[in-house]
Amino acid sequence: MRFSSLYIPTLKESPAEAEVISHKLLLRAGMIRKLTSGLYTYLPLGLRVLKKISAIVREEMDRSGFQEVLLPMVQPGDLWRETGRWEHYGKELLRFKDRNERDYCLGPTHEEVMTDLVRGEIKSYRQLPLRLYQLHTKFRDEMRPRFGLMRGREFVMKDGYSYDADVEQAQESYRIMHACYTRIFTRLGLKFRAVEADTGSIGGNFSHEFMVLADSGEDTIAYCHDCDFAANVERADVVCKEAVSLEACAAREEVATPAAHTVEQVASLLGVAQSKVVKTMIFVVDGKPVAVLVRGDHEVNDAKLARFLKANQVELANAALVENVTHAPLGFAGPVGLDIPIYADNCLKADNDYVVGANRGDTHLRHVDLARDTNIVAYADLRSILADDPCPRCGGRISLTKGIEVGHIFMLGTKYSQAMHATFLNEQGTETTMIMGCYGIGISRIMAAAIEQNHDASGIVFPWQIAPFSCILINLDLKKTDVCAKVEWLYEQLSGLGIEVLLDDRDERPGVKFKDADLLGIPLQLVLGGKSLARGVVEATHRATHAKTELPLEGFLEAFKAWQASVGCGLSQ
Repeated sequence: MRFSSLYIPTLKESPAEAEVISHKLLLRAGMIRKLTSGLYTYLPLGLRVLKKISAIVREEMDRSGFQEVLLPMVQPGDLWRETGRWEHYGKELLRFKDRNERDYCLGPTHEEVMTDLVRGEIKSYRQLPLRLYQLHTKFRDEMRPRFGLMRGREFVMKDGYSYDADVEQAQESYRIMHACYTRIFTRLGLKFRAVEADTGSIGGNFSHEFMVLADSGEDTIAYCHDCDFAANVERADVVCKEAVSLEACAAREEVATPAAHTVEQVASLLGVAQSKVVKTMIFVVDGKPVAVLVRGDHEVNDAKLARFLKANQVELANAALVENVTHAPLGFAGPVGLDIPIYADNCLKADNDYVVGANRGDTHLRHVDLARDTNIVAYADLRSILADDPCPRCGGRISLTKGIEVGHIFMLGTKYSQAMHATFLNEQGTETTMIMGCYGIGISRIMAAAIEQNHDASGIVFPWQIAPFSCILINLDLKKTDVCAKVEWLYEQLSGLGIEVLLDDRDERPGVKFKDADLLGIPLQLVLGGKSLARGVVEATHRATHAKTELPLEGFLEAFKAWQASVGCGLSQ
């Protein structure tokens, strides 16, 4: 392909709208353009990257025994009502009516539609397991689309579903997909980790997220240095390391804490550690207020709270509701005398002498024994793990890092198949509910995540597996016929070797060509001009390391293949 005939509208500066590096570089490299909030057009180079990612995903899914289908993007609301998600999915589900006033939605995911397909066809255990997948456009009406392809409203996704006859078969499907995803992300050339995760709105028994490690990630991962434990902080169990206090607690007393709204202010004013202050957080759980208690130096984990209470929706109460429930302004809520359900984090069991809000402005209570002075319904693991917590699996050292979720696999169980009556006859002739698994990969998000992980000050540094071209060949002297002839010869030689070459034949200054080559992130750069031709060499640069070398024109192909192998850029996908 020739640069002069391709639509590659590169930009010198990043558009003001772009926030994260992948958004900036995809726009600057002429790979995407914004249509409106959260909606993007893929230009030729961007589409080449998307197709390469899709090809690897397809190859590994097919290899794993999954069969590709294509489901409608527009879905009838009646299917979503069967599972209860029409009411509970939230405003991200874009609902609309057709001309006959029937409810429809744009598919954010396809559990209902796939299960409707399967339940109409599968009748016997002999037809199971059935493993299907698709690559399709999804739509989620994000309240605040941001970060370009990282969190858009419309995106390309691979979603797969397994239907199994029993738990053992379902576990095998899950194992197959875990191994498949590991191969996919390895082949994509990404640094990643598979971590235990919360099942969120999809539901199910357990799940793993596949995270691309990047400082710009929205998710935080806890991992152990001494074993293979890794989990999203929403899921990571906390082991409380503090010993339980056996000392008696003094009598409760009120203390004035004027204008002390935060844990830091209260602790400083009263001369106590932040761990001795209890935060009383008011949440709305499925429409009803509850109080959640954690130590002042800890944070409530919303996902753990939802999982513990088996809730569909959990959100922090607004200021008006907090004041209505506690009869106090924000910053002075406390558990003593509250007449709503109170839940406390396990780590609060370690002590029996705390400072809490007094449910009165500018006032706190000292020497509060939670067992003596409050009516706690239950203790549970309700906080997020910290770097100084021990590993919940081996007790080893924990670290926290950022990650971008690019894949998620779920053991769904019978959540959808039972609601939609997806059954079959087992060997004994008994009607039995299918067991489901769900497996998603964000195809377009991978494109952004790869750049978040692989870039430098000059532009994108694509892994060779997904770069739009493997090699860029730059002609520095378009006015010299001997240089042009040799460049054409090099182009033919490389193309004959199966190398995807972008020939920069534009009538531009060398500096412009070099900057664009770096910006586009093509792994191998070859440059030929009058001076290098006179010396009988091609100048070669490895984009990722900027390491330069010279390849002889005589015996070029053998020299190129040796160089290509030395920098780790393979010949095929």
